[in-house]
Amino acid sequence: MSLQEILNHRRAVRHFDPDKTIDTEQVKQCVELATLAPTSSNMQLWECYHVTDKKILKKLSHACLDQLTAQSAQQMVVFVTRQDRYRERAQAALAFERDNVRRNSPAEKQDKRIKKWEMYYKKVIPFIYSRFFGLAGLGRKLLVQCVGLFRPIVHQVSENDMRVVVHKSCALAVQTFMLAMSEAGYDTCPLEGFDSRLVKKALHLPYLTEINMIITCGIRLPNGVWGDRFRVPLSETYHLVDNK
Repeated sequence: MSLQEILNHRRAVRHFDPDKTIDTEQVKQCVELATLAPTSSNMQLWECYHVTDKKILKKLSHACLDQLTAQSAQQMVVFVTRQDRYRERAQAALAFERDNVRRNSPAEKQDKRIKKWEMYYKKVIPFIYSRFFGLAGLGRKLLVQCVGLFRPIVHQVSENDMRVVVHKSCALAVQTFMLAMSEAGYDTCPLEGFDSRLVKKALHLPYLTEINMIITCGIRLPNGVWGDRFRVPLSETYHLVDNK
């Protein structure tokens, strides 16, 4: 399918066909495609739990308020954020960038570029991602407010701001996954209506994980999509900034 066909095919499917199964390996490949989605600072602070176990699916269905899309799902993929892993992900990104520079940069520029990456992943990232009951973010906000008097600077650095950044990056992976599923001929529905406590209990998730979205998966029934798609007019969302 073309991109336009994929986008038109992807709908929030509320009722899946119980007689049509989907291939677990194919769904996993769609998750692998989702890893190609961009993330802030290439930190990739997300994970997913691909659920095929019927008993766990039943628990998740209940946690999803017994919505029909959850009750009829063949499989589910639960996307979670892992801001608590910022240090190890920063180290992994730095190790990659060191080798990346050595492979692809002129010899005379390598040391300077490696130092730049080391400063970013050893100093900047730990500074902006650290958390301490809101106080670390408050200190960052005060600092950037002062610096911002003299130069442009990112002002969204509170602990809640960084939490939003991590969730936005995870959501990019979720959207990529759903488009990959559509390309594979499968259907999905993104859910944000769920009891996060019950979801964490069912999957034995680490305490510091946050659930970004639950994606139900299957093949739609003829009545699986509830009517036509609604979108506000483009004139309300598109704003051209030009020199006229």
